[in-house]
Amino acid sequence: MILKLLAKNVRYYRMKKNWPQEKLAEKANCSRNNISDIENAKYPATLIKVENIANALGVDVYKLFLP
Repeated sequence: MILKLLAKNVRYYRMKKNWPQEKLAEKANCSRNNISDIENAKYPATLIKVENIANALGVDVYKLFLP
């Protein structure tokens, strides 16, 4: 369930900025494949990666886990 919430929220905030996965990956210092895997809930992201994504999107980390 947590993976699905993270996936949904990362995609939501990325789309809100009209960013492709490549741009978020660049800003979060990871690969586009990492972003794709996170958005598709394929594997749990590390806390560092979640923090980098949240910072890139300009949101607090906890917002990526809200229903």
